[in-house]
Amino acid sequence: MIVDDQELLRNGLAMVVRSQPDMEVVAEAADGLAALSALESRHVDVVVMDIRMPRMDGVIATREIQRLDDPPKVLVLTTFDLDEHALAALRAGASGFMLKDAPGEEIIAAIRHVHRGDSIIAPATTRRLIGRLVARADTDPDAVLKVLTEREREVFLSLAAGASNAEIGAELFLSEATIKTHVGRILTKLGLRDRVQAVVLAYESGVVTPGER
Repeated sequence: MIVDDQELLRNGLAMVVRSQPDMEVVAEAADGLAALSALESRHVDVVVMDIRMPRMDGVIATREIQRLDDPPKVLVLTTFDLDEHALAALRAGASGFMLKDAPGEEIIAAIRHVHRGDSIIAPATTRRLIGRLVARADTDPDAVLKVLTEREREVFLSLAAGASNAEIGAELFLSEATIKTHVGRILTKLGLRDRVQAVVLAYESGVVTPGER
């Protein structure tokens, strides 16, 4: 599903998606309310969501989508780099964000990543955005780390820095499959849905601070 209040942009992205042999646009919506209504009668794997829209914006819509029994993945599109609304969407449950002016092939690749269950946290823009997070006064870094094993803590810190499974494996001299297993255990122990939530938690809890590796 493509959700954007600008019909020209919505149609353009829909055309790019339809050009892919393994993708189908099953719905389009001009705002968050229309998107939620469409989800009542259609199965959607990935929602490509604009941030700023009338009636219901992308942040609120993303939060409401997460309340569904089997929610689709959400990929947020934003006009501005370091958009605080994009950060709010990540907190609300989006699996990542891309800039609207990104090349079509990059957005298509992001849709594929999100559909596979990955999260779009590698681009420098995302890391800089999340890097603006500061630890909340009511959070305790030790409370986050104490539930993890020593190896899981190492993986968690690298994960928070935006490293891929392959990069973490190379750093820790472990196979990519082993890192994937560690990441899964970390998400389960911390009650998180995906890597993006893990990165946000790492910064908000003070486990890592902006500017750290």
